Amino acid sequence: MHPMLNTAVTAARKAGAIINRGANDLDRLTVHRKRQNDFVSEVDRAAEAEIISILKKAYPTHGFHAEESGKDRAKSEFVWCIDPLDGTTNFLHGFPQYCVSIALLHNGLPEQAVIFDPNRNELFTATKGSGAFMNERRIRVSKQENFAESLIGTGFPFKELDNLDAYVTMFRKIVASTAGVRRAGAAALDLAWVACGRMDGFWELGLSPWDMAAGVLLIREAGGLVGDLQGEDTYMESGKIVAANGKIFSPLLKAIAESGRILPDGGA
Repeated sequence: MHPMLNTAVTAARKAGAIINRGANDLDRLTVHRKRQNDFVSEVDRAAEAEIISILKKAYPTHGFHAEESGKDRAKSEFVWCIDPLDGTTNFLHGFPQYCVSIALLHNGLPEQAVIFDPNRNELFTATKGSGAFMNERRIRVSKQENFAESLIGTGFPFKELDNLDAYVTMFRKIVASTAGVRRAGAAALDLAWVACGRMDGFWELGLSPWDMAAGVLLIREAGGLVGDLQGEDTYMESGKIVAANGKIFSPLLKAIAESGRILPDGGA
């Protein structure tokens, strides 16, 4: 395992231990509302502090972009992109679908990725050019070729509801075109599940870089494709992402494009 990836794995497991302790004591947690439908707990903050402490000790010159503490001002070609607890709302309700997500960006592109699911003790890892793994076993995207038989993951717009009407139109089209749509509530884990073939594709609007960075590398290293709603590379800026295996990617993009034509302004 690459030394930088190894350090990130250590950090993710330490954060997972903090999360598991918090899950046993949900009634006593201090929770703050950041904005509508967006919450942060003391567990998020403690997990993030632990991750950053471990990574800073190993790589003091690297930059950091984390969900709770934001961007630091370090000027570095290496930046750690961190979501200490993706799926906080699930966590706070005892709904066991959440994860730790850590990616190392080199000049803006993900080179190392870790997604850790502390509920299932599943560790997803990838190094650029070296494949993707779950608990050290190689993973690949699914082999599903038929869009009508595919299982697609998604996330509802919950922070910026301006996207909701456009999203519902896409949702209607994709539900009618596939075997099913799943909304589990932790985008990073959804992307990891596309990488290991549990879902054939995924799309969402309104994501942040820390939701996507690790999952994008996992999917690409597992043989999948990632883009924005037009299949281009702007998803880290736009927050709009489509990911799938090579056979499902195009029909998923097509379904999204066709649903967009129904909207008054002709696009989503």
